Amino acid sequence: MTATRRGGLRPTRVVALLLLVVPILEVMALVAVGQVIGGWPTFFLLVAISVLGAWLIRREGARAWGALVEALRSGRMPARELADGVLVLIGGTLLLTPGFLTDVVGFALVVPVTRPVARRLLETVITKRLLAQSPYLAGGSGGIGPDRTGPTTRGDVIEGEIVDD
Repeated sequence: MTATRRGGLRPTRVVALLLLVVPILEVMALVAVGQVIGGWPTFFLLVAISVLGAWLIRREGARAWGALVEALRSGRMPARELADGVLVLIGGTLLLTPGFLTDVVGFALVVPVTRPVARRLLETVITKRLLAQSPYLAGGSGGIGPDRTGPTTRGDVIEGEIVDD
């Protein structure tokens, strides 16, 4: 049994929890804003945010695609460009979802000023997940390094001789 199953929440449980909690929070936010500025202004504000979000998604999506194509043409690994594309896609989905809370998160993922923070968070999450799931990359239970050639248990010594042809 992995540490994720023992102590933490699995990604499916987190998504299920978010699918339950986020709509409730969105309705609460919509009602609160509607009570302050009125129903029709709230509706028009949501429409305006969606239009602005669609324009921003189109612009940033095109930029992310262009950067990806340029990275591939130059022959370098497009890790940053792929991460940006994923963030624009997720942020765009959130921006097109009606609600103020999802719009705030969506803008944070799409806007170029805040996207590097989201990118670092995404890289950290992916790295931790990869390290936790791979016996080849895990630090304490084996791994590949200068003195290792694959997954071994701690303390194993493999003697050998390097032959240079």
